[in-house]
Amino acid sequence: MDKQKRVWMAVAALMLIGVYFFPIWSISMDAPQYPEGIGMNISVDNIEGKDKNDLQNINGLNHYIGMKEINPDSIPELKIMPFIFGFLIISGLVIAGIGNHKWILFWLGLFVLFAIAGLVDFYIWGYDYGHNLNPDAPIKVPGMTYQPPLLGSKQLLNINATSLPHIGFYISLISMGIASTVWWKSKED
Repeated sequence: MDKQKRVWMAVAALMLIGVYFFPIWSISMDAPQYPEGIGMNISVDNIEGKDKNDLQNINGLNHYIGMKEINPDSIPELKIMPFIFGFLIISGLVIAGIGNHKWILFWLGLFVLFAIAGLVDFYIWGYDYGHNLNPDAPIKVPGMTYQPPLLGSKQLLNINATSLPHIGFYISLISMGIASTVWWKSKED
């Protein structure tokens, strides 16, 4: 790879630092009892309310319908993801330094596998929270589950839940796009 392509590969890797500062995913809920909506942002190492008391309010709703409390400290993925992104950043910089375009494809493959694993894990997490309900919950609706959507919107009783990528996700996509372009242009050399 020529110097310009190496620089762009380094840019692709360094962009991922942004996921440490911006949420990757966001879940919003609109309901009559919350006219301004409530929600939570999922970051590489934390889950927090969009506003000050949102996570507390979400956990209050969860209690009434029998869902588990969302406690970021009890979610192991939030301890692992910073290391995964750290690995992608460092390995991307090493590949930029080595300058072999074949390693870019390997890096992209790992990135895609990590992304797929993350989405599958997020789906399983949502399934577990929405289906494994406390049988002693104050509010029970026979046959009702409360799994939030993986992507898009879903009506859950009187709550409309919307789950969408956030800035950190798009930073990751742009990083992948830059690395893919570098790989494509490098194989033409």
